[in-house]
Amino acid sequence: MNTPQATPELASLRVQIDNIDQQLLTLLNQRALVAERVGEVKKREGTPFFRPDRVAQVIEKITRANPGPLKSAHVAAIWREIMSACLALESPQRVAVLGPAGTFCEQAAIEYFGGAADIVYCANFDEVFHATASGSVQFGVVGVENSVEGVVTRSLDLFLHSPTHVVGEVSLLVRHNLLRQTNSLDGIEAVLAHPQALAQCQAWLTKHLPHAERRPVSSNAEGARLAATNPTWAALASERAATQFGLHIVAHAIQDEAYNRTRFAIICLPHTLAMPAPTGKDCTSLIVSVPNEPGAVHDLLVPLKKHGVSMTRFESRPARTGQWEYYFYIDIDGHPSQPHVAAALEELRSLCAYYKMLGAYPVTP
Repeated sequence: MNTPQATPELASLRVQIDNIDQQLLTLLNQRALVAERVGEVKKREGTPFFRPDRVAQVIEKITRANPGPLKSAHVAAIWREIMSACLALESPQRVAVLGPAGTFCEQAAIEYFGGAADIVYCANFDEVFHATASGSVQFGVVGVENSVEGVVTRSLDLFLHSPTHVVGEVSLLVRHNLLRQTNSLDGIEAVLAHPQALAQCQAWLTKHLPHAERRPVSSNAEGARLAATNPTWAALASERAATQFGLHIVAHAIQDEAYNRTRFAIICLPHTLAMPAPTGKDCTSLIVSVPNEPGAVHDLLVPLKKHGVSMTRFESRPARTGQWEYYFYIDIDGHPSQPHVAAALEELRSLCAYYKMLGAYPVTP
């Protein structure tokens, strides 16, 4: 087969692109050499290698200066990967996620840390918390809330006794696809996925696969891995999982709600990374409990109203004492360094039988 010859004009443009690519490569390696020197300074001074606030500042500055025609979102993604690759030269960041490869949790980690992060796969969120708390990884990524199904209760329970705190978040648009060895809906006996994914696709499954068993597994990617071993099984998972396990995407984006997002928290030990500095768009997360007496929960909210602090989330979980006592998980707008937030938190704390600040961190747009 003959390869078509490029026209002189196209050939000239390709030469220009090749020359620019060489310039970019030279400049990227120059940046990497400077990043290595930065890493040496940080090591001597004992300062954190990964600074999400610094990453955010650089990306904001670059996108603000972007003259086009590249879209700012694409520029941001390119720069995040550049910074991730340079950080890997300073000190590779080990990040624990829910495995196996191909989970939305892994996707959230890559979106936050970049593709050069050293991903460690865990069987469940318990293992993610344990790996992070033990110091075997620097950071962990855990699901905390879905826009359709609500909070991830296991993560909330694990926060209660974990020494880790939250330093960031990722809000990920989640699209569930039906994956299988063969490109057909015929003969599917079981659909495997995380329980939340099964719940988020229940209307589609009821309509198109009413007789198939809905089998919960530890993660969507684990469902995809298992579906690759049995021709009568299908999975609900990401396009990344389909590629990872060599499966056909039989049906795209079958979640019942088109706008289906999952919020992931970035956790670490305080000595790995301290509370991020305020950005002006921050969230503070708390766990509290109050004495089991009339009006106690109402009194808990009074300091927030008094000082003009907006509450964005309020969840309760049983304390498991057998006394009908509860822990309350609260998200508020703002950062503890802001005077009105600090005043509200001080008053709120005085009312609590238990008080733990989970973290204060920049809000994902």
